[in-house]
Amino acid sequence: MFYTKIAILTIRQTALFLILPGNMLNARTPFMAKIHKTNAARILDSAKVEYELVPYTVDENNLAAGHIAEELGEDINQVFKTLVLKGDKTGHLVCVIPGNCEVDLKKAAKVSGNKSVQMIHMKELLPVTGYIRGGCSPLGMKKAFPTWFNETALGYDYIYVSAGMRGLQLKVNPGKLISVVGAQTADIVVNQAEISDNV
Repeated sequence: MFYTKIAILTIRQTALFLILPGNMLNARTPFMAKIHKTNAARILDSAKVEYELVPYTVDENNLAAGHIAEELGEDINQVFKTLVLKGDKTGHLVCVIPGNCEVDLKKAAKVSGNKSVQMIHMKELLPVTGYIRGGCSPLGMKKAFPTWFNETALGYDYIYVSAGMRGLQLKVNPGKLISVVGAQTADIVVNQAEISDNV
């Protein structure tokens, strides 16, 4: 039997954590009525992967990963953001990178078999993925796009990714998450030294 740790928001906006068998988390469980079970979480349930749903306070004026890491009290290197790009040959692809990093377009193009890739426009995000900015998860998109996680993800026991809505993160083992997504790992971020040189 697999177990899922769920954070329940109370009226005072504090988190109460319960550890329950994954098959108990359904609409008929009385005290779980206030939990918004996302498609991303359901996919992990189906794969019998343990995870935590962790809420955080949303700042509409600051949807950056840095704010999320601060709210969670976690290392921003473990808080990953999901970016959607489009290649000139293969079409849409997904890059999942640490919150304090920038995707390296040349590296992303190389690993994905494209000559060039570009970030999609924000207005395209919802129709392409089914998600909005600040709530884009590598799980449960409208279509299963080729996905790459930055290789540093495997250096941690757990990472955070969006649960598919603003205000809710998935805390999950990176290796298991990558397996469920069907993703690959690669060095796909701009080196910090290169960023510093351009500042």
